[in-house]
Parts: sequence; C-alpha cells; structure tokens
Amino acid sequence: MTTAQERHRTTEQLKALAEQAGRDLEDASALEILRWAVDSFGKGFCVTSSMEDAVVAHLASRVAKGVDVVFLDTGYHFPETIGTRDAVEAVMDVNVITLTPKRTVAEQDAEHGPRLHDRDPDLCCKLRKVQPLEEGLRGYQAWATGLRRDESPTRANTPVVGWDEKRRKVKVSPIARWTQTDVDAYITEHGVLTNPLLMDGYPSIGCAPCTRRVLEGEDARAGRWAGRGKTECGLHG
Repeated sequence: MTTAQERHRTTEQLKALAEQAGRDLEDASALEILRWAVDSFGKGFCVTSSMEDAVVAHLASRVAKGVDVVFLDTGYHFPETIGTRDAVEAVMDVNVITLTPKRTVAEQDAEHGPRLHDRDPDLCCKLRKVQPLEEGLRGYQAWATGLRRDESPTRANTPVVGWDEKRRKVKVSPIARWTQTDVDAYITEHGVLTNPLLMDGYPSIGCAPCTRRVLEGEDARAGRWAGRGKTECGLHG
C-alpha cells in the first residue's frame, strides 16, 4: 500500500525513482518489476493494452487483482481486437477501462475530411490515440506497457522502468527483455487470451486501415503503416 506522502511525490522524485528502478530491476523478472510498481504506486498504477494479447494484463493481475487495464478504442479497430478486449474483461481479474477520442470517426471525417489516416497518419494517431491516452492517464503516476526490445530497432533500448518525459510519469515495461519465444511460452503455460489475428499473419496489430499482414522475412512491425516512413503511433516516443 502506498502512503499519502508517496502519492504526492514531486515530478523530480518520480523521475529519480524511475531511473533508479530502471537500474535496480534490469535483471528482475516481469513479476518482480510489476510487484515493485504496485507496491510503489498502488491505485496510481495501471496497465495499458492494445489487446494484441493479454500477457502484461495477466502478469499484473497475478500481482494485483482487479488492476486497471486501459484500452484505447480508436474507432478503427479490427472486430477481433474489440472481441479480445471483451473476452479479457469477461474472464480475467482486471478492471478494463476503455478510452475513446473526443470525436467519433464520422465527426473527425466532417472536420478533417475522410480517410485522414491515409493523408496525415501522424495527425490521425494524435487525435485518436495520443490525446485520449494522455487524458486517460492523468489520474495515474505510473503506467505499464507491453514494449519489447526485440520488436524493432526503435524499441531496442526500452528500459524495464523509465521516465516518460512527455507525460511526466513512470513508464514500466516488464517484458522489455522478453523475446517472442518467451511470450509464446507464457501464453501456452497460462492459457492467456490472444487476438485471433496473431494467427492470421498479423504479428503486430493496430488500426485496421493502417495494418496489413506481414510477409515472410519481414520485421514483425512491417505491417504497420506499410509504405510510409512512420514506425510508431506516438504513444511511445
């Protein structure tokens, strides 16, 4: 349980805590990292999930039953992604919180024109992902992600605990050191829910208009914003 004093840490105290934990927990297990986060922040900690799989949510639920799991419903998700969210909410001991953008897809189309994701994907991601998440995380001091170092070159230096300068929060990546083999083994051992699209050629799943199947030999995230220089939606840098 966190104390009142711990809940009111200054930004500098949070930053120092994150940087120290990143060093101390580099070789710790995912469960140990999540235990540290729950012990340090209590209800001020949440897990975010794209519902590609429920591995981090499952890990966190083993440490803190009823942990908040934040999901961004962009309005552009595959039906399978929404189905995975609903299944996680139904069968796991977590509290799923769904965030939505200020404007529906139709309202965004009316303001910016249709298919903004084709014409200006950075703006579309900002409106439908980045801004809703920033607002949704306001009540938390720390958030967990499923980022892994082996996913792409842009994620190769992901710390297990780091400082999110943009949001001024502690960012926890408990499976940063895991490989895809580790993820698959955990899913098999614990029967963790996964998005059906993972078995249909989509190793990285985002919004339907901006995600395609990955070809043999391609990077796992090659299907995201294919043909563009864009590799990240803005949530992680």
